[in-house]
Amino acid sequence: MHSARSRRRHALAVPLGLALTASLAVLPGASTALAQDARPAAGGEQLSYVVNTDTGSATVERVEKAIEEADGTVVTSWAEIGVVVAHSDDPEFGDTMRAVDGVDSAGATRTAPLGAASTTDVGKPQYVENPEQLAAKLARSERAAAPGARKKAVPDEPLESLQWNIPAIKADRAHAISDGRRGVTVAVIDTGVDDTHPDLRKNFARKQSASCVGGVPDTSRGAWRPYAEGGHYHGTHVAGIIAAPRNDIGIAGVAPGVKVASIKVAEQGSSLFYTEAVVCAFMFAAERGVEVTNNSYYTDPWLYNCPDHKDQAAILEAVGRAAEYAEGEGVLNVASAGNSAQNLASAELVDATSPDDSTPVERTVDPSECLDLPAQLPGVVTVSATGDQALKSYYSNYGDGVVDVAAPGGDKYQIPGGDGKNGRVLSTMPGGDYAYAQGTSMAAPHVAGVAALVKSEHRHATPQEIQWRMKAWADNPGCPVGPYDPDGDGDADAACTGNAKVNSFYGYGIVDALDAVRK
Repeated sequence: MHSARSRRRHALAVPLGLALTASLAVLPGASTALAQDARPAAGGEQLSYVVNTDTGSATVERVEKAIEEADGTVVTSWAEIGVVVAHSDDPEFGDTMRAVDGVDSAGATRTAPLGAASTTDVGKPQYVENPEQLAAKLARSERAAAPGARKKAVPDEPLESLQWNIPAIKADRAHAISDGRRGVTVAVIDTGVDDTHPDLRKNFARKQSASCVGGVPDTSRGAWRPYAEGGHYHGTHVAGIIAAPRNDIGIAGVAPGVKVASIKVAEQGSSLFYTEAVVCAFMFAAERGVEVTNNSYYTDPWLYNCPDHKDQAAILEAVGRAAEYAEGEGVLNVASAGNSAQNLASAELVDATSPDDSTPVERTVDPSECLDLPAQLPGVVTVSATGDQALKSYYSNYGDGVVDVAAPGGDKYQIPGGDGKNGRVLSTMPGGDYAYAQGTSMAAPHVAGVAALVKSEHRHATPQEIQWRMKAWADNPGCPVGPYDPDGDGDADAACTGNAKVNSFYGYGIVDALDAVRK
């Protein structure tokens, strides 16, 4: 366990309401044609703010006093990184805080007032009907196809023949050597994880789980689960990909011997991941000795955050400080590259979706300055998605020098053979169910699982060393020989740049779980 050094001076139970949309499997965007800084309506609607100060308790205490003098409410403070979360209904609150001595940046974390609800549909999962009956059918088919066959070194899970993604990164072969160590935990920063699922509860780490919605960790029992009403499957699906155990139930995870924790950051009523919750999640992971975090989201409401926009600059600084702190405490942060099919290394991009908690305004983005958070932060492992044919998934973002590694995220155009014949990724769902889904959201947990296998074998490896090892052992398909045309319409959909070792589609390549446990 890492040292718990947090000294939060305030942890008020201030409700943040119901605002949140599915930044889930969709990532990047931000702008040079910038939207106006957030300003509450004159009617006194509250916004949440981050105020970034010099580190140290004395400065933070002085800034907290200034917040209260400005009729703001301090929700919580992280003295280690100099981030204070506050609420205010004053339209001038951000400007007031930016004028305070010792404040580096301050800004609203949302454009909708506390309590607003917003939803975004990111595609519907394909559920497996009657999984137990299907498992029995698959077992009968296997026996009939290979009567008297020798037993495998690692027996398949009942639905494993539907998981093309597991052999795609050689995880099935890796499990004959190691499943990973129970002393390693991957925290799923997401919409919550259903730890009562029969295929998750064995490996679930309750003491390293919480809800960070609102910016204050809630470790009460079950706070980390999806909401009973309006909850989302996303975090539970991610958790199964990482660490569903080999227990003769359902599927196998990439690292079935490690533990998985849940840090819920999605607000009820939608699936928005706001800055205060994301900062809390990184800090909580660091405090509780988590080794790896999985981040299959972007920080709402901005697809990209630009440093010349006062609110977005504050968001950039707050999330960046928290992620850097976690890495310094031994946490490797893994994030999905996004599902917009955009080249994140291009000179400019168009973002037509931000802010996603109110009215979007189309803007032109310089992705070298305006960053998707946390995917484009220094030290974060950025993951693109592939399908069954080891080809970049049609929806996946890419970019030379931006993508670090690739992993199976699924692709409806790349249909595997065998039992599944479904190009998406099968995993766990709330309520004991299973379903197929696709996205870079599904790719990142494969990498988080491989990182956990590396950490299991190399216990003293730093986050940077784990990342180096994964890159060195990755298998790069190289840029496609012909035009990249996944939908087969005759038009090239993207251009791969780079070489056989490192390129814009796959970074250093598709991660290799077998090398993770044998080298």
